[in-house]
Amino acid sequence: MAERVALYLQDAHPLRDAIEYVQYAEGRGFEAVWQAESRLVRDAIVPMAAYGATTKRIKIGSGVVNNWTRNAALTAATFLTLDDLAPDRMILGIGAWWDPLAANVGIKREKPLLAMREHITVVRDLLAMKNVTFNGEFVKVNGIELDIVHGRREPRNVPIYIGATGMKMMALAGEIADGVLLNYLVSPAYNATALENLEKGAKLSGRTVDEIDRPQLVVCSVDSDRKKALDGARKLVTQYLGQQPHIMKASGVSSDVLDEIHQVLTWPATEEQIERAMELVPDDVVQLITASGTPDEVRAKVREYISAGCTCPVLYPLGPDVRMMIDTFAQDDIV
Repeated sequence: MAERVALYLQDAHPLRDAIEYVQYAEGRGFEAVWQAESRLVRDAIVPMAAYGATTKRIKIGSGVVNNWTRNAALTAATFLTLDDLAPDRMILGIGAWWDPLAANVGIKREKPLLAMREHITVVRDLLAMKNVTFNGEFVKVNGIELDIVHGRREPRNVPIYIGATGMKMMALAGEIADGVLLNYLVSPAYNATALENLEKGAKLSGRTVDEIDRPQLVVCSVDSDRKKALDGARKLVTQYLGQQPHIMKASGVSSDVLDEIHQVLTWPATEEQIERAMELVPDDVVQLITASGTPDEVRAKVREYISAGCTCPVLYPLGPDVRMMIDTFAQDDIV
C-alpha cells in the first residue's frame, strides 16, 4: 500500500453504499475520504456527516465546497459541527466553483482570488474561536464568533485546503492554505507548473512547497479487462473535455480534439451527445489523464502522479467494483 492513499466519492453510488465503501477503505488503511460537491446533485456536508458518524479513524474532507454559496460564518459553523461529530478528522476543502454553473444560479465570480482570501481568513479566525470583525470587499462581518454555549470552546483543528486548477489560485494556496487539493483529469506533467506556483506562494508566507500538503484526485478505472477499464473512464473524460476545457488544455489535450468535441456537446449535455462525443476520444487521451487499465497499469500511472509531486493519491473509482480498486491500492506498495 502507498504510504498515504485516499478515496474520492461523488454521486455514483447510493449513499448507504458509499458509507460501506468508506468503512471498507478505513479497514484497508486508507488515510482519508474526500466527498465531492460540484454539480447540482449531492452536497458534500450530509455524506461527510454520515461518514463521520460511522467510522473511527479515517479523515473526511470536502472535495470541494465553494466560497460563494455559503458565507464565511456558515462555513465555519458547518465545520465546527462536523468536528463535534468526528473531532480532528475533518478537512475543509474549498474551491472557486466554475461557470457556467455559477452564472446560471445568479453568481458573478468576480475577483476569485480576493474572494477566496477573504473567506478563508474569516473562517480560519472563527474556527480559532476568535471574535472577528472583517470589512472586506466580499466578506463583511462585525463582532461575530462561534457562539458555543454547550460543548468544546477550544480552537478546532480543521485544516483548510484549496481545490486549485489555475496557477494564480495555486499560488494563493501556497501562501494561505494548509494544503492544495490538486485536480483530476490532468496529466502528471501538469504538476510541475503547479508546484512552481505553489512554491511562489509559499515563499510569501515564509514557507517552502514541502510544507504544503498536496493530495491529488486521480480518476481510477481498474479491471482485469483492459478495454473495459478504458471504456469505463472514457465517458467521464468526454464530459470534462466538453464542460471544463481549461482543465483539459492544462493537461496538453490537443485543441483539435477539444474543438471536435465542442461541436457535438452542449451544456448540460444529453446522453446522446455524450455517446457521440465518446467516439472522438482516443485511448491515449484517456490514459494521459486517468489511471485506467489493469491493476498493474493503474498502479504504474498513480506512481507517475506521486513522482510528479502528489503527496497522497485520492482515488476516484469508476466501474462497479469499488472494493477491487480499494484492494488494488491497499495491498501493494505504489511508492
